[in-house]
Amino acid sequence: MNLVDKLQAIWIRHQEVNDLLMQPELANDHKRFIRLNKEFKDLDQVVEARNKYLILIGRREEAKDILLREKDLEMREIASSELEEIQPVLEELELEIQKLLIPKDPEDTKDAVLEVRAGTGGDEAGLFVGDLVRMYLRFIEDKGWSAEWLTATEGSAGGYKEASIEIKGQDVYGTLKYESGVHRVQRVPSTESQGRVHTSAATVAVLPEADELEVDIKDVDIRKDTFRSSGAGGQHVNKTESGVRLTHYPTGIVVECQDGRSQHQNYDRALTVLRARIWDRARNERDKEVAEKRKTIVSTGDRSAKIRTYNFPQGRITDHRIGLTLYNLPEVLNGQIEKILDELRLAENAERMKEGTGE
Repeated sequence: MNLVDKLQAIWIRHQEVNDLLMQPELANDHKRFIRLNKEFKDLDQVVEARNKYLILIGRREEAKDILLREKDLEMREIASSELEEIQPVLEELELEIQKLLIPKDPEDTKDAVLEVRAGTGGDEAGLFVGDLVRMYLRFIEDKGWSAEWLTATEGSAGGYKEASIEIKGQDVYGTLKYESGVHRVQRVPSTESQGRVHTSAATVAVLPEADELEVDIKDVDIRKDTFRSSGAGGQHVNKTESGVRLTHYPTGIVVECQDGRSQHQNYDRALTVLRARIWDRARNERDKEVAEKRKTIVSTGDRSAKIRTYNFPQGRITDHRIGLTLYNLPEVLNGQIEKILDELRLAENAERMKEGTGE
């Protein structure tokens, strides 16, 4: 199927979905309405590009026809000039359409759970987790998303041993999924008397949220333990057992939440994280065979892989997956990570387009 035929099929589906959205009975099926509305918006972008593309194709064919049939020199010059003007615009639009036709990960539009854990480096690793959490929170604020703390364990020298945050907004998982992996920091710790640079690490995991329909957790499959909270939570902290620990028997996954003001709130938060982790594990197992065949440099899914280094003495940040080096470390740590994410997205799209052409 050539590009014009593909675009025609998409246009037909666009019309079908539009008709379905007009049906009165759809008002009673909220989930189906959301699914169809999202599909319509996705198709709308392609249809808009298709309309521009067909106009340009028409102009090109008309110019070619003039060159083939017309003997008048002035008319031929106009047609030739038209062709020279159209061709680069057409090639650029074809590239844009090819990107739009890349199959989207259905997870990309989901909300996400962000988990950051200290790795090697002791207290310095905990401080680095604090730096990363602040970076993400500022980015989240700039995007207009919402963030809710799920759990946080403070480090002995500041920062966090681990922290998890629920993020809600447009295309959260699709935007932040590239952050999963090991982040390294190279700097002189405040406790270092001889000025030596130390290397510490933190692991970041971005998990797509799963709802009750996607992950059905039976009561008999979990054990709920309660304990006295030690984090921020007002007057209830250390007075009532508001902290919640959930153990999922089938997978062995354990989740703790204690930052909410009530046991009920912590239970709901723990369930959100548990559901996300179960979904993520099942997805990774499902995609393992595909990942073996398709090892992309951007989204390996391997959270033990070193993906980025933050070098303070040089003010440098390097993403090792695509060889991107920037010398704006203060700005990045202030939440300006959009350029890095854009470059990673472009690299993955280029790989997927190459796969699609069989090169």
